[in-house]
Amino acid sequence: PAETGTVVTTASPSLGRRNIAYNGAMTVWQRGTSADTASNADYMCDRWQINHGGLDGNVDWDQETSSTPDGVGYALKISTDASETSLDAGDYLRFRQKFEGQDLQQLQKGTAGAKSLTLSFWVKSSVASTYTVGLFDADNTRSISKSYVINTADTWEFKTVVFEGDTTGSLTNDNGDSLRVEFWIDAGSDFTSGTFNTAWQANDNTERVYDTTGWLESTTPTFYITGVQLEVGSVASTYEHRSYGEELA
Repeated sequence: PAETGTVVTTASPSLGRRNIAYNGAMTVWQRGTSADTASNADYMCDRWQINHGGLDGNVDWDQETSSTPDGVGYALKISTDASETSLDAGDYLRFRQKFEGQDLQQLQKGTAGAKSLTLSFWVKSSVASTYTVGLFDADNTRSISKSYVINTADTWEFKTVVFEGDTTGSLTNDNGDSLRVEFWIDAGSDFTSGTFNTAWQANDNTERVYDTTGWLESTTPTFYITGVQLEVGSVASTYEHRSYGEELA
């Protein structure tokens, strides 16, 4: 106990601002909370962009509120209204977020001291399979990919993926599109036929995805995600909750 009149300070190290990702808890939805027939490169909840090509069915996205994990109020749901009869080579579905180089200089990318990045997130899918998430360096056309396993269909699971630092290719210190985090839901052989690239290298599209997941060929498939956190280092910390006002700003 402190003596009367004495101010005692206790060491309480702060983790500070950790999450590089914007709107990781899917809080802000300025374009609405659902869309049918989303076009390639449309934005969904703020900062999250859908990409797809060659699909037989339409891609839909919705805000999920009824069942979300770990105190997160919202999730992003992606679905299609028709399955692929067979997966063609160029078929793919993914979503991503882009980051400005001026917000990433702490990564020291392209130097001997390049920092690792840890990605953590909650995910749920109607198809249990091995999925892929990757980073794409738009300044230097380099990429790295990692796989993760959804063990049980229609069940929220927490995943952590570590991307090693890249000692090649610095990120431009401006407001341009420098780095992207890309979640692949499914893809054909144009993206899976090469040797899966789990280390930074010059981009080769055939090596970007571990394998087809079977999601696009399944009946009424759904994919949910929330609590996305991207942080410097090789250990995932607890999710950094932000107020709606701060996230919107």
